[in-house]
Amino acid sequence: MDFNQESGNWGAAKRFRLIIREQGQTREMGGSDMSLAVGIVDNIMMNALETQTSDIHLQPERDQLRIRFRQDGVLHDNGQLPPEQATNVLARLKLSAGMRIDEMREPQDGRIDMEFNGRRLSARASCVPSLNGEKFVMRLLDPQAMKVDLDSLGMQPSTQAKWRQAIAVPYGLILVTGPTGSGKTSTLYASLNQLDSKTRNIVTVEDPIEYEFDHNIAQVQVTEKMPFPRVMRSFLRQDPDVMMVGEIRDPDSLSIAIQAGLTGHLVLSTLHTNNALEAIGRMVDMDAEWYLISGVVVAIMAQRLVRKNCPKCSEPFPYPREDLEIIGIGPDDMPGAKLLKGKGCNECRGSGTKGRTGIYELIIGNRDFKQAITHKADYPELMQVARNQGFATMLEDGKAKVLAGITTPDEVAKAVLTQAID
Repeated sequence: MDFNQESGNWGAAKRFRLIIREQGQTREMGGSDMSLAVGIVDNIMMNALETQTSDIHLQPERDQLRIRFRQDGVLHDNGQLPPEQATNVLARLKLSAGMRIDEMREPQDGRIDMEFNGRRLSARASCVPSLNGEKFVMRLLDPQAMKVDLDSLGMQPSTQAKWRQAIAVPYGLILVTGPTGSGKTSTLYASLNQLDSKTRNIVTVEDPIEYEFDHNIAQVQVTEKMPFPRVMRSFLRQDPDVMMVGEIRDPDSLSIAIQAGLTGHLVLSTLHTNNALEAIGRMVDMDAEWYLISGVVVAIMAQRLVRKNCPKCSEPFPYPREDLEIIGIGPDDMPGAKLLKGKGCNECRGSGTKGRTGIYELIIGNRDFKQAITHKADYPELMQVARNQGFATMLEDGKAKVLAGITTPDEVAKAVLTQAID
């Protein structure tokens, strides 16, 4: 779709408007309704919001500005702009994000506030100079999406029951692991929503703050002057009951998180590891003592996101044997299996998939698991102890979701098997 004068939605200002925050006050961003750049920006934003887009990419090429939307984790082409229109569109977006329009040689970050159909939304914006001009990327943040419930994340009932028990403990360290874009933050937010913020002091330190909580939770944005360790130390003087740390990136942050967990605070955080068991080795690599890890770990969850079959156009599908075997589905699993695949319809924009769900693996820090850590157990030994408590891998969770017709073998293989390539 090309964005041009003819396709401009000049009634857009009524349904969509950009908001500027100045010294605590908010007002509508100026700009003539008939201006081409205003119409194009409003159109791009409304189009993205109506199609559940998570990210908007404006990518400069030699003779055009390409527009791409990320939907359910996959980028789709969504039109282009000629260079003469692109300049004004980028200027308006930079202005609304609080960036300097005259700065074109340095990367800039900002936040865009907006209203769409009476709902308040925001976007995290990043602008980076590239060969053909400035690349502008926005991550759309919807506060309603933050109010996600643990029930809707896609955990197996047994996994969810154990996770609810874990987040109900008064103190210790709870970790969610996985690569960028695996839904870790959503899991943490859904978990915080289960905690009683009226009677407990809940604080979060994040980079960036993706969603704002309504009541009783103090959120702090990490900056160059206020890195994670500094904010975490300050928080410990603020009488917290629960502390959510966006990400443990360095030995200093890990050390503070462990000490906080051992001294009566519940710490929830994320770590970048391939699976749940690798989190132990990662913490050891970050200079944590084995006996401290053993004393503080309450639960470790690893997760990935997979696209779900479209509920409207899914139909039984005979997957080739090799596609099923690659994720461990054999003849013994087939009785009662409900293998489905979406053929593509208007509802799912022809993709056959709509929405995403999580696949999970969860280890609980019970007595046997803590003892194994204290004895510096190796990976196979830790795996055996985890199996004894009913641990199932992400691959096994994905396999169950394929057999239930929720997703496809290809989705599970892409999400989980990449870590197994030698």
